[in-house]
Amino acid sequence: MGSFLITKRANGEFLFVLKAGNGQVILTSEWYTTKAACDNGIESVRKNSQDDARFDRLESKNGKPYFNLKATNGQTIGTSEMYESVAARENGIESVKKNAPDAEVKEDL
Repeated sequence: MGSFLITKRANGEFLFVLKAGNGQVILTSEWYTTKAACDNGIESVRKNSQDDARFDRLESKNGKPYFNLKATNGQTIGTSEMYESVAARENGIESVKKNAPDAEVKEDL
């Protein structure tokens, strides 16, 4: 089972990562100014991860495939790692779809 892990920077900002059942990070959020906003971001991932149209399939300047998960308003709510192939990126998207809805939330504050 996957999990969300919330961390806090020294300046008080919060970030979450979504980890697959094997512990690999599959999605990283932006930095949020409040924990409540971070919690809302997690709920947005749960909701939007079930809609394939919310995944922007992109390529970095060095040619590595990656993806962004976007909310209904078009704002990016999470970014993947850089993958070695398009197939690996698709596997990452499927992992987010599978893990996000029921992932437990952990905190490392």
